[in-house]
Amino acid sequence: MESLKVKIAGEIALSKDPGSTMKKWREVFNTSQTELSQFLKISPSTISDYESNRRKSPGIAVVRRFVDALFEIDGQKGGEVTKKFREVEDAKALYEAIDFLKPFNAKEFSKLLEAKAIACGDKLEQRNIFGCTILDSIKMILELPYESFIKIYSGTSERALVFLHVSTGRSPMIAVRVTPIKPAVIVLHNIAEVDKLAVKIAESEGIPLLVTKLGLDEIKKRLKELAY
Repeated sequence: MESLKVKIAGEIALSKDPGSTMKKWREVFNTSQTELSQFLKISPSTISDYESNRRKSPGIAVVRRFVDALFEIDGQKGGEVTKKFREVEDAKALYEAIDFLKPFNAKEFSKLLEAKAIACGDKLEQRNIFGCTILDSIKMILELPYESFIKIYSGTSERALVFLHVSTGRSPMIAVRVTPIKPAVIVLHNIAEVDKLAVKIAESEGIPLLVTKLGLDEIKKRLKELAY
């Protein structure tokens, strides 16, 4: 969780309103001003002064103590908040989300990836996507908790999902079928033949289903150019 500590500390240090940022993270960790003041051995009014910006912006030493205290207090309570953050980080290891600088037409997206439409190709030109998520389909099915699946959308469902290591395409399409949030486009990478059920699911959901044999490194290179 060191990376999260650094993230929180950096957010506070760089914030134009450090007091509000401190308050936000204290509340995220379900920690009261009293609990925090007791742990840090300072008065609750001091915490209140920092959060309302009545005191000057805290130095890095104060921020470090503040962040460490949040984690320590959470640990004393059973570590529920830290556990949730760890689950999110573990889920992120199973996919890579790329957000585009501006909306990109799905038809142009298919050309960019040298992809062929297997289902609902007529819907591509009507859609714009705001990003793409690349997933290892095997790891996703075996390791990604169902409740974490929606996190792959990175804020919007108007994005493409690219599934790697697919054999027939059936499993990832079933996963999409049973989740409440649907992507705008689905791409199956380096697949020889798409399962008929996968095609039927795409058609019933109205989701363009594409296949591409473009190399993964080249796919990432082209997609990341859309992010700058």
